[in-house]
Amino acid sequence: MGKEYRVRCKRLDAEGRGVVTFNGREFAVKGLLPGELATIELVYRVKETGARLCQVLEPSKERVEPACPVFGRCGGCQLLHMSEKAQAEFKQRLCEEALGAFGTVEPLLTAGNSKYYRNKIHAAFAEKYVENQSNTEKGTAGRTRFSGKDSYAGGNTRAGKGRRQKGFGRSKIVSGIFEEESHRVIETEECLIQDKRTAEYLRTVRRLMQETHTRPYHEDTGTGTLRYVFLRTARTSGEVLMALVTGTPEFPAKAKFAAEIKKRHPEIVTLLHNINPQKNSMVLGKRETVLYGTGYITDTLCGHTFRISAGSFYQVNPEQTEVLYRKAVELAGLTKKDTVLDAYCGIGTISLIAADYAGQVIGVESNAQAVKDAKENARRNQCANAEFYCQDAGLYMKEQAKKGFRPQVVFLDPPRSGSDAAFLSALLTMAPEKIVYISCNPETQARDLKKLTAGGYQVRVIQPVDLFPGTRHVESVCLLSKA
Repeated sequence: MGKEYRVRCKRLDAEGRGVVTFNGREFAVKGLLPGELATIELVYRVKETGARLCQVLEPSKERVEPACPVFGRCGGCQLLHMSEKAQAEFKQRLCEEALGAFGTVEPLLTAGNSKYYRNKIHAAFAEKYVENQSNTEKGTAGRTRFSGKDSYAGGNTRAGKGRRQKGFGRSKIVSGIFEEESHRVIETEECLIQDKRTAEYLRTVRRLMQETHTRPYHEDTGTGTLRYVFLRTARTSGEVLMALVTGTPEFPAKAKFAAEIKKRHPEIVTLLHNINPQKNSMVLGKRETVLYGTGYITDTLCGHTFRISAGSFYQVNPEQTEVLYRKAVELAGLTKKDTVLDAYCGIGTISLIAADYAGQVIGVESNAQAVKDAKENARRNQCANAEFYCQDAGLYMKEQAKKGFRPQVVFLDPPRSGSDAAFLSALLTMAPEKIVYISCNPETQARDLKKLTAGGYQVRVIQPVDLFPGTRHVESVCLLSKA
Protein backbone atom coordinates (compact mmCIF):
# COMPACT_ATOMS: atom_id res chain seq x y z
CA MET A 1 0.00 0.00 0.00
CA GLY A 2 1.27 3.46 -0.91
CA LYS A 3 0.57 6.78 0.72
CA GLU A 4 -3.12 7.76 0.94
CA TYR A 5 -4.50 11.21 0.19
CA ARG A 6 -7.86 12.77 1.15
CA VAL A 7 -9.91 14.10 -1.77
CA ARG A 8 -13.46 15.28 -2.51
CA CYS A 9 -15.24 13.98 -5.64
CA LYS A 10 -16.55 16.72 -7.95
CA ARG A 11 -18.47 14.85 -10.62
CA LEU A 12 -18.65 11.67 -12.70
CA ASP A 13 -16.94 11.28 -16.06
CA ALA A 14 -18.52 9.51 -19.05
CA GLU A 15 -17.21 6.17 -17.79
CA GLY A 16 -19.01 6.55 -14.45
CA ARG A 17 -15.79 7.24 -12.53
CA GLY A 18 -15.50 9.91 -9.86
CA VAL A 19 -13.37 12.93 -10.83
CA VAL A 20 -11.11 14.41 -8.15
CA THR A 21 -8.39 17.05 -8.13
CA PHE A 22 -5.06 16.44 -6.42
CA ASN A 23 -1.89 18.55 -6.72
CA GLY A 24 -3.49 20.53 -9.55
CA ARG A 25 -4.30 17.42 -11.60
CA GLU A 26 -7.57 15.64 -12.24
CA PHE A 27 -7.88 11.90 -11.66
CA ALA A 28 -10.76 9.53 -12.49
CA VAL A 29 -11.41 7.11 -9.64
CA LYS A 30 -13.57 4.00 -10.06
CA GLY A 31 -16.25 3.52 -7.41
CA LEU A 32 -16.37 7.13 -6.19
CA LEU A 33 -19.55 9.25 -6.28
CA PRO A 34 -20.02 13.05 -6.48
CA GLY A 35 -19.69 14.85 -3.15
CA GLU A 36 -17.96 11.97 -1.38
CA LEU A 37 -14.88 12.51 0.77
CA ALA A 38 -12.45 9.64 0.33
CA THR A 39 -8.84 8.56 0.46
CA ILE A 40 -7.06 7.58 -2.73
CA GLU A 41 -3.74 6.02 -3.59
CA LEU A 42 -1.73 7.05 -6.66
CA VAL A 43 -0.99 4.24 -9.11
CA TYR A 44 2.06 4.73 -11.29
CA ARG A 45 1.85 3.26 -14.79
CA VAL A 46 4.22 3.34 -17.76
CA LYS A 47 2.56 6.22 -19.62
CA GLU A 48 0.45 7.88 -16.92
CA THR A 49 -0.35 8.10 -13.23
CA GLY A 50 -3.76 6.94 -12.08
CA ALA A 51 -5.60 6.78 -8.77
CA ARG A 52 -7.27 3.98 -6.84
CA LEU A 53 -10.03 4.33 -4.26
CA CYS A 54 -8.92 3.26 -0.78
CA GLN A 55 -11.76 4.27 1.55
CA VAL A 56 -14.94 6.34 1.41
CA LEU A 57 -14.99 8.61 4.48
CA GLU A 58 -18.24 10.47 3.80
CA PRO A 59 -20.55 8.39 1.56
CA SER A 60 -23.15 9.92 -0.74
CA LYS A 61 -26.82 9.37 0.04
CA GLU A 62 -27.06 7.82 -3.42
CA ARG A 63 -24.50 5.11 -2.58
CA VAL A 64 -25.86 1.57 -2.25
CA GLU A 65 -24.18 -1.72 -1.45
CA PRO A 66 -23.51 -3.54 -4.77
CA ALA A 67 -25.35 -6.87 -4.84
CA CYS A 68 -22.64 -8.38 -7.06
CA PRO A 69 -19.64 -9.92 -5.23
CA VAL A 70 -17.23 -9.12 -8.09
CA PHE A 71 -18.41 -5.56 -8.75
CA GLY A 72 -15.45 -3.35 -9.59
CA ARG A 73 -13.36 -6.24 -10.86
CA CYS A 74 -15.09 -7.72 -13.93
CA GLY A 75 -15.90 -4.37 -15.57
CA GLY A 76 -19.27 -5.49 -16.94
CA CYS A 77 -21.26 -3.11 -14.72
CA GLN A 78 -19.99 0.29 -13.63
CA LEU A 79 -22.92 1.76 -11.66
CA LEU A 80 -24.10 -0.91 -9.21
CA HIS A 81 -22.88 1.23 -6.28
CA MET A 82 -25.39 3.93 -7.28
CA SER A 83 -29.13 4.07 -6.58
CA GLU A 84 -31.38 3.63 -9.61
CA LYS A 85 -32.34 7.31 -9.28
CA ALA A 86 -28.68 8.33 -9.44
CA GLN A 87 -28.07 6.03 -12.41
CA ALA A 88 -30.93 7.67 -14.31
CA GLU A 89 -29.64 11.15 -13.49
CA PHE A 90 -26.16 10.17 -14.67
CA LYS A 91 -27.44 8.88 -18.01
CA GLN A 92 -29.68 11.90 -18.48
CA ARG A 93 -26.70 14.17 -17.91
CA LEU A 94 -24.55 12.15 -20.36
CA CYS A 95 -27.11 12.70 -23.11
CA GLU A 96 -27.61 16.36 -22.25
CA GLU A 97 -23.89 17.08 -22.32
CA ALA A 98 -23.40 15.27 -25.63
CA LEU A 99 -26.64 16.18 -27.42
CA GLY A 100 -28.02 19.25 -25.65
CA ALA A 101 -26.53 21.60 -28.24
CA PHE A 102 -28.99 20.20 -30.79
CA GLY A 103 -32.14 20.74 -28.72
CA THR A 104 -34.01 19.73 -25.59
CA VAL A 105 -33.23 16.23 -24.33
CA GLU A 106 -36.42 14.49 -23.20
CA PRO A 107 -36.49 12.69 -19.82
CA LEU A 108 -34.85 9.26 -19.86
CA LEU A 109 -37.21 6.31 -20.37
CA THR A 110 -36.04 4.07 -17.53
CA ALA A 111 -36.20 0.28 -17.37
CA GLY A 112 -38.86 -1.40 -15.26
CA ASN A 113 -36.63 -4.44 -14.82
CA SER A 114 -32.99 -3.82 -13.88
CA LYS A 115 -31.87 -7.43 -13.31
CA TYR A 116 -31.36 -10.57 -15.41
CA TYR A 117 -32.28 -8.74 -18.61
CA ARG A 118 -29.44 -9.68 -20.96
CA ASN A 119 -30.36 -12.22 -23.63
CA LYS A 120 -26.82 -12.46 -25.05
CA ILE A 121 -24.10 -13.85 -22.82
CA HIS A 122 -20.60 -15.20 -23.12
CA ALA A 123 -18.32 -16.76 -20.51
CA ALA A 124 -14.60 -17.49 -20.55
CA PHE A 125 -12.85 -20.37 -18.77
CA ALA A 126 -9.78 -20.91 -16.63
CA GLU A 127 -8.17 -23.74 -14.69
CA LYS A 128 -7.70 -23.43 -10.94
CA TYR A 129 -5.28 -25.65 -9.06
CA VAL A 130 -6.01 -26.87 -5.54
CA GLU A 131 -3.17 -27.60 -3.12
CA ASN A 132 -2.29 -31.15 -2.11
CA GLN A 133 -3.34 -32.47 1.28
CA SER A 134 0.32 -32.52 2.33
CA ASN A 135 0.29 -28.74 2.35
CA THR A 136 -2.49 -28.53 4.93
CA GLU A 137 0.01 -29.21 7.67
CA LYS A 138 1.58 -25.88 6.77
CA GLY A 139 -1.69 -24.01 7.30
CA THR A 140 -2.67 -23.84 3.63
CA ALA A 141 -5.82 -25.96 3.75
CA GLY A 142 -8.54 -24.75 1.40
CA ARG A 143 -6.33 -22.37 -0.54
CA THR A 144 -6.42 -22.24 -4.30
CA ARG A 145 -4.61 -20.32 -6.94
CA PHE A 146 -4.90 -19.86 -10.67
CA SER A 147 -2.45 -21.24 -13.15
CA GLY A 148 -0.17 -19.03 -15.16
CA LYS A 149 -0.96 -15.32 -15.22
CA ASP A 150 -3.29 -15.50 -12.21
CA SER A 151 -6.60 -16.44 -13.83
CA TYR A 152 -5.86 -16.40 -17.53
CA ALA A 153 -8.09 -18.84 -19.42
CA GLY A 154 -6.12 -22.05 -19.89
CA GLY A 155 -2.99 -20.86 -18.15
CA ASN A 156 0.44 -20.57 -19.72
CA THR A 157 2.64 -22.14 -17.03
CA ARG A 158 3.97 -25.69 -16.89
CA ALA A 159 0.54 -26.68 -15.61
CA GLY A 160 -0.97 -24.96 -18.62
CA LYS A 161 1.02 -27.31 -20.87
CA GLY A 162 -0.30 -30.44 -19.25
CA ARG A 163 2.03 -30.74 -16.20
CA ARG A 164 0.83 -29.96 -12.70
CA GLN A 165 2.60 -27.46 -10.54
CA LYS A 166 4.53 -28.82 -7.60
CA GLY A 167 2.38 -28.94 -4.49
CA PHE A 168 -0.92 -28.94 -6.37
CA GLY A 169 -2.95 -32.14 -6.55
CA ARG A 170 -6.04 -31.47 -8.67
CA SER A 171 -7.42 -28.88 -11.03
CA LYS A 172 -10.86 -27.31 -11.17
CA ILE A 173 -12.47 -25.62 -14.16
CA VAL A 174 -13.97 -22.20 -13.43
CA SER A 175 -15.91 -19.81 -15.64
CA GLY A 176 -16.64 -16.12 -15.53
CA ILE A 177 -16.02 -12.74 -17.08
CA PHE A 178 -12.75 -11.08 -18.00
CA GLU A 179 -11.45 -8.55 -15.54
CA GLU A 180 -11.63 -5.05 -16.93
CA GLU A 181 -8.88 -4.30 -19.47
CA SER A 182 -7.39 -7.79 -19.19
CA HIS A 183 -7.91 -11.42 -20.11
CA ARG A 184 -7.90 -12.61 -16.50
CA VAL A 185 -11.05 -14.57 -15.76
CA ILE A 186 -13.00 -13.40 -12.72
CA GLU A 187 -14.76 -16.49 -11.36
CA THR A 188 -18.51 -15.88 -11.12
CA GLU A 189 -21.37 -18.26 -10.42
CA GLU A 190 -24.15 -15.85 -11.32
CA CYS A 191 -24.37 -12.44 -13.00
CA LEU A 192 -27.09 -9.98 -11.96
CA ILE A 193 -27.75 -8.74 -15.49
CA GLN A 194 -27.60 -12.05 -17.39
CA ASP A 195 -30.42 -14.51 -17.97
CA LYS A 196 -30.85 -16.52 -14.75
CA ARG A 197 -30.47 -19.84 -16.58
CA THR A 198 -26.88 -19.05 -17.52
CA ALA A 199 -25.40 -20.32 -14.24
CA GLU A 200 -27.00 -23.74 -14.69
CA TYR A 201 -25.72 -24.08 -18.25
CA LEU A 202 -22.18 -23.12 -17.28
CA ARG A 203 -22.19 -25.66 -14.44
CA THR A 204 -23.03 -28.35 -16.98
CA VAL A 205 -20.23 -27.25 -19.31
CA ARG A 206 -17.68 -27.12 -16.49
CA ARG A 207 -18.66 -30.62 -15.35
CA LEU A 208 -18.33 -31.95 -18.91
CA MET A 209 -14.93 -30.32 -19.27
CA GLN A 210 -13.75 -32.10 -16.11
CA GLU A 211 -15.20 -35.45 -17.19
CA THR A 212 -13.78 -35.32 -20.71
CA HIS A 213 -10.46 -33.65 -19.77
CA THR A 214 -11.30 -30.72 -22.06
CA ARG A 215 -9.03 -27.87 -21.03
CA PRO A 216 -9.56 -24.12 -21.38
CA TYR A 217 -7.92 -22.56 -24.41
CA HIS A 218 -5.11 -20.07 -23.90
CA GLU A 219 -4.71 -17.67 -26.80
CA ASP A 220 -1.06 -16.81 -25.97
CA THR A 221 0.21 -20.40 -26.11
CA GLY A 222 -2.44 -21.98 -28.35
CA THR A 223 -2.93 -24.77 -25.81
CA GLY A 224 -6.24 -26.16 -24.61
CA THR A 225 -9.59 -26.35 -26.39
CA LEU A 226 -12.66 -24.51 -25.07
CA ARG A 227 -12.39 -20.74 -25.30
CA TYR A 228 -15.90 -19.41 -24.64
CA VAL A 229 -19.49 -20.45 -24.21
CA PHE A 230 -21.81 -18.09 -26.09
CA LEU A 231 -25.55 -18.00 -25.32
CA ARG A 232 -28.62 -16.38 -26.80
CA THR A 233 -31.90 -16.69 -24.91
CA ALA A 234 -35.41 -15.90 -26.12
CA ARG A 235 -37.83 -14.12 -23.78
CA THR A 236 -41.09 -15.33 -25.29
CA SER A 237 -40.33 -18.80 -26.70
CA GLY A 238 -37.89 -19.75 -23.95
CA GLU A 239 -35.54 -21.18 -26.57
CA VAL A 240 -31.78 -21.05 -26.04
CA LEU A 241 -28.90 -21.12 -28.53
CA MET A 242 -25.50 -22.23 -27.26
CA ALA A 243 -22.20 -22.01 -29.11
CA LEU A 244 -19.13 -23.85 -27.83
CA VAL A 245 -16.26 -21.68 -29.06
CA THR A 246 -12.90 -23.41 -29.43
CA GLY A 247 -9.52 -21.94 -30.25
CA THR A 248 -8.70 -24.73 -32.72
CA PRO A 249 -10.80 -26.91 -35.06
CA GLU A 250 -10.10 -29.98 -32.94
CA PHE A 251 -12.80 -30.72 -30.35
CA PRO A 252 -12.63 -34.46 -29.56
CA ALA A 253 -15.39 -34.36 -26.92
CA LYS A 254 -17.99 -32.45 -28.93
CA ALA A 255 -20.24 -35.51 -29.40
CA LYS A 256 -20.26 -36.07 -25.64
CA PHE A 257 -21.02 -32.39 -25.01
CA ALA A 258 -23.86 -32.41 -27.53
CA ALA A 259 -25.49 -35.55 -26.12
CA GLU A 260 -25.31 -34.41 -22.50
CA ILE A 261 -26.44 -30.82 -23.14
CA LYS A 262 -29.40 -31.97 -25.23
CA LYS A 263 -30.38 -34.46 -22.50
CA ARG A 264 -30.02 -32.09 -19.54
CA HIS A 265 -31.31 -28.88 -21.14
CA PRO A 266 -34.00 -29.53 -23.78
CA GLU A 267 -34.67 -25.77 -24.02
CA ILE A 268 -31.24 -25.44 -25.68
CA VAL A 269 -32.69 -26.09 -29.11
CA THR A 270 -29.53 -25.29 -31.06
CA LEU A 271 -25.93 -26.18 -30.22
CA LEU A 272 -23.08 -24.88 -32.36
CA HIS A 273 -19.36 -25.56 -32.55
CA ASN A 274 -17.73 -22.24 -33.39
CA ILE A 275 -14.00 -21.89 -34.14
CA ASN A 276 -12.13 -18.70 -33.24
CA PRO A 277 -8.31 -18.90 -33.36
CA GLN A 278 -7.83 -15.14 -33.60
CA LYS A 279 -5.96 -13.14 -30.96
CA ASN A 280 -8.54 -10.42 -30.52
CA SER A 281 -11.53 -9.51 -28.36
CA MET A 282 -14.10 -11.10 -30.68
CA VAL A 283 -16.02 -13.99 -29.12
CA LEU A 284 -17.30 -15.75 -32.23
CA GLY A 285 -15.13 -16.84 -35.13
CA LYS A 286 -16.18 -17.07 -38.78
CA ARG A 287 -16.38 -20.88 -38.91
CA GLU A 288 -19.13 -22.85 -37.22
CA THR A 289 -20.98 -26.14 -37.54
CA VAL A 290 -24.35 -27.12 -36.12
CA LEU A 291 -24.04 -29.98 -33.62
CA TYR A 292 -27.82 -30.22 -33.33
CA GLY A 293 -30.86 -28.04 -33.99
CA THR A 294 -31.69 -25.52 -36.69
CA GLY A 295 -28.82 -23.11 -36.11
CA TYR A 296 -31.06 -20.35 -34.71
CA ILE A 297 -33.74 -19.53 -32.13
CA THR A 298 -36.96 -17.53 -32.44
CA ASP A 299 -38.25 -14.68 -30.31
CA THR A 300 -41.12 -12.19 -30.46
CA LEU A 301 -40.63 -8.43 -30.43
CA CYS A 302 -43.35 -5.81 -30.93
CA GLY A 303 -45.74 -8.50 -32.12
CA HIS A 304 -43.35 -9.94 -34.72
CA THR A 305 -41.50 -13.26 -34.64
CA PHE A 306 -37.79 -13.14 -35.40
CA ARG A 307 -35.29 -15.82 -36.26
CA ILE A 308 -31.96 -15.08 -34.58
CA SER A 309 -28.62 -16.66 -35.47
CA ALA A 310 -25.53 -16.59 -33.27
CA GLY A 311 -23.74 -13.79 -35.11
CA SER A 312 -26.73 -11.59 -35.97
CA PHE A 313 -27.38 -8.32 -34.15
CA TYR A 314 -30.31 -8.38 -31.74
CA GLN A 315 -30.67 -5.92 -28.86
CA VAL A 316 -29.76 -7.47 -25.49
CA ASN A 317 -32.70 -6.12 -23.45
CA PRO A 318 -35.96 -7.17 -25.15
CA GLU A 319 -38.35 -5.29 -22.86
CA GLN A 320 -36.61 -1.96 -23.32
CA THR A 321 -35.97 -2.67 -26.99
CA GLU A 322 -39.73 -2.62 -27.51
CA VAL A 323 -39.83 0.80 -25.81
CA LEU A 324 -36.98 2.06 -28.01
CA TYR A 325 -38.32 0.74 -31.33
CA ARG A 326 -41.90 1.84 -30.71
CA LYS A 327 -40.63 5.33 -29.92
CA ALA A 328 -38.49 5.36 -33.08
CA VAL A 329 -41.43 4.35 -35.29
CA GLU A 330 -43.70 6.85 -33.50
CA LEU A 331 -41.24 9.69 -34.17
CA ALA A 332 -41.10 8.76 -37.85
CA GLY A 333 -44.84 9.39 -38.21
CA LEU A 334 -45.15 6.82 -40.99
CA THR A 335 -48.04 6.55 -43.44
CA LYS A 336 -48.84 4.02 -46.16
CA LYS A 337 -47.55 6.56 -48.71
CA ASP A 338 -44.04 6.41 -47.26
CA THR A 339 -41.05 4.45 -48.48
CA VAL A 340 -38.60 3.63 -45.70
CA LEU A 341 -34.92 2.73 -45.88
CA ASP A 342 -33.54 0.85 -42.86
CA ALA A 343 -29.74 1.12 -42.91
CA TYR A 344 -27.79 -1.34 -40.74
CA CYS A 345 -31.03 -3.37 -40.70
CA GLY A 346 -29.60 -6.52 -39.08
CA ILE A 347 -32.21 -9.28 -38.96
CA GLY A 348 -34.95 -6.82 -39.90
CA THR A 349 -36.36 -5.89 -36.50
CA ILE A 350 -36.99 -2.19 -37.16
CA SER A 351 -37.81 -2.90 -40.82
CA LEU A 352 -40.68 -5.25 -40.07
CA ILE A 353 -42.09 -3.09 -37.29
CA ALA A 354 -42.01 -0.07 -39.61
CA ALA A 355 -43.60 -2.13 -42.39
CA ASP A 356 -46.84 -2.22 -40.39
CA TYR A 357 -47.21 1.52 -40.97
CA ALA A 358 -45.29 2.29 -44.19
CA GLY A 359 -46.01 1.52 -47.80
CA GLN A 360 -42.63 -0.03 -48.57
CA VAL A 361 -39.53 -0.83 -46.49
CA ILE A 362 -36.04 -1.59 -47.80
CA GLY A 363 -33.45 -2.99 -45.42
CA VAL A 364 -29.71 -2.93 -46.14
CA GLU A 365 -27.08 -4.85 -44.16
CA SER A 366 -23.53 -6.03 -44.88
CA ASN A 367 -23.79 -9.19 -42.72
CA ALA A 368 -24.90 -12.00 -45.06
CA GLN A 369 -26.28 -14.22 -42.29
CA ALA A 370 -28.30 -11.33 -40.86
CA VAL A 371 -29.82 -10.62 -44.29
CA LYS A 372 -30.70 -14.29 -44.62
CA ASP A 373 -32.44 -14.08 -41.24
CA ALA A 374 -34.20 -10.85 -42.26
CA LYS A 375 -35.63 -12.41 -45.42
CA GLU A 376 -36.84 -15.42 -43.46
CA ASN A 377 -38.34 -13.11 -40.83
CA ALA A 378 -40.29 -11.24 -43.50
CA ARG A 379 -41.66 -14.56 -44.75
CA ARG A 380 -42.53 -15.73 -41.22
CA ASN A 381 -44.43 -12.54 -40.54
CA GLN A 382 -46.15 -12.53 -43.94
CA CYS A 383 -44.67 -9.12 -44.64
CA ALA A 384 -44.91 -8.54 -48.38
CA ASN A 385 -43.85 -4.87 -48.34
CA ALA A 386 -40.31 -5.37 -47.00
CA GLU A 387 -37.24 -6.42 -48.98
CA PHE A 388 -33.61 -6.83 -47.94
CA TYR A 389 -30.23 -6.43 -49.61
CA CYS A 390 -26.78 -7.57 -48.53
CA GLN A 391 -24.58 -4.56 -49.25
CA ASP A 392 -22.72 -1.74 -47.55
CA ALA A 393 -25.44 0.76 -46.64
CA GLY A 394 -23.45 3.83 -47.68
CA LEU A 395 -22.60 2.35 -51.06
CA TYR A 396 -26.23 1.28 -51.61
CA MET A 397 -27.52 4.77 -50.85
CA LYS A 398 -24.96 6.39 -53.10
CA GLU A 399 -25.91 4.13 -56.01
CA GLN A 400 -29.64 4.54 -55.46
CA ALA A 401 -29.40 8.33 -55.08
CA LYS A 402 -27.81 8.49 -58.54
CA LYS A 403 -30.86 6.64 -59.86
CA GLY A 404 -33.16 9.22 -58.28
CA PHE A 405 -34.40 7.02 -55.41
CA ARG A 406 -35.47 9.13 -52.45
CA PRO A 407 -37.21 7.49 -49.48
CA GLN A 408 -39.34 9.60 -47.17
CA VAL A 409 -37.72 8.16 -44.01
CA VAL A 410 -34.32 6.63 -43.25
CA PHE A 411 -33.72 4.68 -40.03
CA LEU A 412 -30.15 4.11 -38.93
CA ASP A 413 -28.81 2.21 -35.92
CA PRO A 414 -25.03 2.03 -36.43
CA PRO A 415 -22.37 0.42 -34.19
CA ARG A 416 -20.94 2.30 -31.17
CA SER A 417 -18.38 3.93 -33.46
CA GLY A 418 -21.20 5.67 -35.35
CA SER A 419 -21.49 6.19 -39.10
CA ASP A 420 -18.51 6.93 -41.31
CA ALA A 421 -18.09 9.98 -43.52
CA ALA A 422 -18.98 8.07 -46.70
CA PHE A 423 -22.29 6.89 -45.22
CA LEU A 424 -23.26 10.37 -43.99
CA SER A 425 -22.34 11.89 -47.35
CA ALA A 426 -24.52 9.34 -49.15
CA LEU A 427 -27.37 10.01 -46.71
CA LEU A 428 -27.19 13.74 -47.38
CA THR A 429 -27.16 13.07 -51.13
CA MET A 430 -30.25 10.87 -50.81
CA ALA A 431 -31.94 13.70 -48.85
CA PRO A 432 -34.85 11.90 -47.16
CA GLU A 433 -37.56 14.01 -45.55
CA LYS A 434 -36.88 12.48 -42.13
CA ILE A 435 -34.01 10.68 -40.45
CA VAL A 436 -34.47 8.57 -37.31
CA TYR A 437 -31.05 7.99 -35.75
CA ILE A 438 -30.73 5.38 -32.98
CA SER A 439 -27.42 5.18 -31.13
CA CYS A 440 -25.83 3.46 -28.12
CA ASN A 441 -23.11 6.14 -27.91
CA PRO A 442 -24.22 9.78 -27.43
CA GLU A 443 -20.73 11.08 -28.21
CA THR A 444 -20.45 9.52 -31.68
CA GLN A 445 -24.10 10.33 -32.31
CA ALA A 446 -23.38 13.99 -31.55
CA ARG A 447 -20.43 13.92 -33.96
CA ASP A 448 -22.68 12.56 -36.73
CA LEU A 449 -25.54 14.95 -35.93
CA LYS A 450 -23.13 17.84 -36.38
CA LYS A 451 -22.47 16.72 -39.96
CA LEU A 452 -26.15 16.12 -40.69
CA THR A 453 -27.23 19.51 -39.33
CA ALA A 454 -24.46 21.17 -41.34
CA GLY A 455 -25.99 19.42 -44.35
CA GLY A 456 -29.39 21.04 -43.92
CA TYR A 457 -31.19 18.98 -41.27
CA GLN A 458 -32.53 20.04 -37.89
CA VAL A 459 -32.86 17.83 -34.82
CA ARG A 460 -36.50 17.83 -33.73
CA VAL A 461 -36.58 15.29 -30.88
CA ILE A 462 -33.92 13.72 -28.64
CA GLN A 463 -35.16 10.77 -26.56
CA PRO A 464 -32.79 8.76 -24.31
CA VAL A 465 -33.78 5.20 -23.36
CA ASP A 466 -32.08 3.03 -20.72
CA LEU A 467 -31.45 -0.42 -22.21
CA PHE A 468 -28.53 -1.23 -19.92
CA PRO A 469 -29.34 -0.81 -16.19
CA GLY A 470 -26.33 -1.10 -13.92
CA THR A 471 -23.93 -0.01 -16.67
CA ARG A 472 -22.79 3.35 -18.01
CA HIS A 473 -24.35 2.74 -21.42
CA VAL A 474 -27.49 4.45 -22.71
CA GLU A 475 -29.40 4.50 -26.01
CA SER A 476 -30.82 7.61 -27.60
CA VAL A 477 -33.10 8.11 -30.59
CA CYS A 478 -33.19 11.39 -32.52
CA LEU A 479 -35.62 12.62 -35.14
CA LEU A 480 -34.24 14.92 -37.83
CA SER A 481 -36.01 16.65 -40.66
CA LYS A 482 -35.15 19.22 -43.27
CA ALA A 483 -34.47 22.65 -41.74
